[in-house]
Amino acid sequence: MTAAGGRSPRRFGTHLMLVMILITLPVIGLISALDYRQVAESLIAEEDRFREQTERGVIQSICLVDAGLTLFDCTLDGQMEEAFIPVLAEYRRAGGDPGEMDLARVKAQLGDEVDVYIINESGVIEYTTYPPDAGLDFKSIPYFYDRITEIRLGDTFTADRVVAEPASGRLRKYAYMPSPDRRYLFELGLVCSPVGMDRFEPKYQAIREDLMRLNPALEEIRIFDCYGRSVNATDSESPVDPTVVDIVARGVYEEKQDRTIADPGAGRIVRYLFVDLSAAGSPSDASRVVALTYTTALLDARLRGICLAHVLLALFAGLAACCIAVPVSRQVTRPVQEIVDDVNTIAQGDLDHRIRVSAGTEFTRLEESISAMVDSLKENIRRLRASEETARDYSTRLEERVRERTADLEESNRAATLFLDIMVHDINNANTVAIGYTRFLVDVLEGERREMAEKMLSRLERSSAIIGSVATHREALESENALKRVDLDRVIRAEIANHPTSRIRYEGRSIGVLADDLLSEVFANLIGNAVKFGDPAAEIAVMVEDRGEEVLVSVEDTGPGIPDEKKQRLFTRFGGGDSAMSGLGLGLYICRMLIEHYGGKIRADDRVEDRPEEGAAIRFSLRKAPGE
Repeated sequence: MTAAGGRSPRRFGTHLMLVMILITLPVIGLISALDYRQVAESLIAEEDRFREQTERGVIQSICLVDAGLTLFDCTLDGQMEEAFIPVLAEYRRAGGDPGEMDLARVKAQLGDEVDVYIINESGVIEYTTYPPDAGLDFKSIPYFYDRITEIRLGDTFTADRVVAEPASGRLRKYAYMPSPDRRYLFELGLVCSPVGMDRFEPKYQAIREDLMRLNPALEEIRIFDCYGRSVNATDSESPVDPTVVDIVARGVYEEKQDRTIADPGAGRIVRYLFVDLSAAGSPSDASRVVALTYTTALLDARLRGICLAHVLLALFAGLAACCIAVPVSRQVTRPVQEIVDDVNTIAQGDLDHRIRVSAGTEFTRLEESISAMVDSLKENIRRLRASEETARDYSTRLEERVRERTADLEESNRAATLFLDIMVHDINNANTVAIGYTRFLVDVLEGERREMAEKMLSRLERSSAIIGSVATHREALESENALKRVDLDRVIRAEIANHPTSRIRYEGRSIGVLADDLLSEVFANLIGNAVKFGDPAAEIAVMVEDRGEEVLVSVEDTGPGIPDEKKQRLFTRFGGGDSAMSGLGLGLYICRMLIEHYGGKIRADDRVEDRPEEGAAIRFSLRKAPGE
């Protein structure tokens, strides 16, 4: 036995096995995927917690280092205040001109461990004995510029904190004194003694080593000051360029918000942490920005290993499911195969063959049902043969009844034709007379009576138009004339001449199309609709485009357009709409019927695509006459 199309059908056992496999494999895959997702989320969460612990450790360590520096800080205030005496004396000697000051001599008096800085009114270090800080503009740090401006305009000594120098990492104690004329601010930077440095210098190297030992994913630790300059964290590092600014670190300091930059391609995550070390009353802000660079390679490797293990486990489980599905499907389908063999025997004509009874309630019921069906089939065959004679007699009588019904339909058609003739001829003649009298009344009456006469004239003209549409529809349905060559240009110009007061634009040439005498009705309806439903100032355009074996005709206007929801039913019977100006909708239906009779297609479009408010366009195609 073969299936439709000549293909051999699959056995039920094969189908059952495939179904079992198709159910089992997705379940195994789903379980593996869900388990992998859970494990992966757990590992990622653990990695996130580890990073949080590392970041808390960094912040706590830097805060502890800063606490030690604060203890060392206060012991240097008196020494710094005395150091301003020779600076002020040199300023007075130079006549208040910092350019004439001998800063090298002042530094020699104070000692090599002290550097002098002169800050102008703009917050720029204009003169200094420490070249790396020359030209440093404190306006880039508004809060610090405001504070030193306040000190410059005051008259007291102000001590600053001990901070680490960015370039070398050495500890410096800074202090400030305004010039007597308040034009400049003097700043002294004292390099802390080796004893102080040994006791209080930030042990960033130990912090770094401890954190990287505790977190293998941590690749690098960088520390930046409030300017975004890298702080020389260890003695083993090369001196850093103090002019190099890390834009991200600077932004983190200004916003005082941590920031994360991930680079999945390189497998790195950089965490910028803001460590707030500001102290009330201190001009300098010792706050730090710490950049921790993590690698995701270790986590990615673990996730890949877990993913591979889950894939292998899913493949092994799928293989086991396939091995189990084969014997199970054979065992389940064996009774079905026996029933199929018995049914095939019965199908070959042996209706007396009995179905073998198999184990299982469902199969027993199936076998009983098939036996009952065979018995019923025998009875139906007997009844079918008995009814064949009855069918022959009925067929003979049916042919006679069809002839009677056909005669009745022809009589009804003649009656309908008579009624249409009466409506088209007599009623239309009566309408014509009534229209003439009504127009006379419109001309002679005035006021309210004239308005009533105008309404009556409108209804009579509408009635006459409906009768004309019905006549055209009937003529199109009954026309059996062969299509002939029709001069499209002549038809269009003749219809345009019927609307002398309308603004109609047409530029065409003589071209023959396959149609009949009713083609003029198409243009009468389309141009008439454009005149009727368009604004008084609307422009109408008729365009003809040659497209090889056919021509495309477009009747466009700049009127109110056609809504999209109405375009689908515009050419159906009575599909013109439900407004007062829509009529019964026979005109466009007749247009569609004629165009399709000529072998073309008609549709409604927007004059400007997707802008229905700028006017409508009715487009239809016509076949060109042979030889054109």
